[in-house]
Amino acid sequence: MKVSVSVGSAYYDGENWDDVVAYVKAADRLGLDTVWSAEAWGMEAVAALGYLAAVTEQIRLGPGIMQISARTPAMAAMTALSMAQISGDRFSLGLGVSGPQVVEGLHGEAFAHPLGRLREYIDIVRMGINGERLVYNGRHYVLPRPGGEGKALKSSIRPRPDLPLYLATLGPKSLELTGEVADGWLGTAFIPEHGDIMLDPIRAGAAKAGRTLDDIDVQIGAQITVSDDVDALIARARPAMAFTLGGMGSATTNFYNASFSRAGYADVCAEVQRLWVEGDKAAAAAAVPEKLVLSAYLIGTESMVQDRVRAYAAAGVDGLRLSPQGKTAAEQIAHLEMAVDLINSATEA
Repeated sequence: MKVSVSVGSAYYDGENWDDVVAYVKAADRLGLDTVWSAEAWGMEAVAALGYLAAVTEQIRLGPGIMQISARTPAMAAMTALSMAQISGDRFSLGLGVSGPQVVEGLHGEAFAHPLGRLREYIDIVRMGINGERLVYNGRHYVLPRPGGEGKALKSSIRPRPDLPLYLATLGPKSLELTGEVADGWLGTAFIPEHGDIMLDPIRAGAAKAGRTLDDIDVQIGAQITVSDDVDALIARARPAMAFTLGGMGSATTNFYNASFSRAGYADVCAEVQRLWVEGDKAAAAAAVPEKLVLSAYLIGTESMVQDRVRAYAAAGVDGLRLSPQGKTAAEQIAHLEMAVDLINSATEA
């Protein structure tokens, strides 16, 4: 199973940037697959990857993800080509629609019809990285702009038609689009025992394009924590799950909540979200059941975590994306080395 790392977060401000660099350099030395850089309303994803391209040798670099509302599709294509050029073709492009609070609140763009926007956006990005002139007449994007003085242009950077495209999607229709047009899926809210809820739509989309799930690189975000005090790990994980179910989106639009609901936790998701929205975050965390925590996170004793890794592999997951754990770079690197060894031993067995 491939192992990647994810850096940055919604809130990430870059204050410990030197630690991030050390962590990614260690991931590069360990032969990990990709470093994925997140963005929301903190540091944006691409500047970090440009820096990391210069201080690494083999690890791939990808935004996990670039928000489509924050950049025109032409700029996304130019950015991807630029990053591929400076990194020696180590760049993978990760895209996603984000959510209405960020799209409409931070960027002032409409969030309505996100699936249609994403499909058209990908069409134009593909044209750009293939070296085509950007001429497009869609519902959401029209190039060149009608009635103006613009003309159809193409990037002067060498085309990269094989540049990998990953999508971070959660809804059934967007998952189907992933299978149809993407090279990989940056998955979250994934429970291996209910993996088909996510993977069946991807399979259906792949079949439309004459492909199978084997043609899609399935990479799942994962938190690995090992301890013999399992109860303490569960207690530490509950607030994060409560935030996911209650705070990752608005009261009416939370894709993570919807995903876990489809996995059989609808009543739990509704109750946790209600408590969170009402402001009682402690009660929301307490309402998260132990079963959900142990199903969604790779935590527990060493043998428990190895069993979960094998469950992910059996469900069709190709790779895990790990986030830094620890207060210092040394602690984070030590945790990464432990996690890589644990994953390798589990999958080799």
